Amino acid sequence: MTAWRARCRCGAVTASCAGEPIRVSVCHCGNCKRRSGSAFAAQVRFPDDAVTIEGVTREWSCVAESGSCFVHRFCVVCGVAIAYWIDAMPGVTALPIGLFDEPGAFPAPEYSVFEARKLDWVEITGDVEHWD
Repeated sequence: MTAWRARCRCGAVTASCAGEPIRVSVCHCGNCKRRSGSAFAAQVRFPDDAVTIEGVTREWSCVAESGSCFVHRFCVVCGVAIAYWIDAMPGVTALPIGLFDEPGAFPAPEYSVFEARKLDWVEITGDVEHWD
């Protein structure tokens, strides 16, 4: 079984994920841009029971552009978002790809969502489902 390890910037919070991800995606919505601090966000999703988060975290909830409720968990030391959950995908934990020790080991994204909000200079290539 594959084991994946992610950590916040300061290393105080870690996430261990077992097995293969159930989804790899990028999102161009305003909420994900703010969460990632970038032009889009790339995340990987695992079943809840495959993810173990260790360290002191805090949670914050919000309603996203989609109307779904998001619960974000972040490190209390450095503030990095380590994981989030969306009520539209029960039983699934999403983690930013950039937090993993080997982010390049994940397959390319299968989905690119909120494409209508994608910045003009961003190009998502490959065999990706594009959703507006």
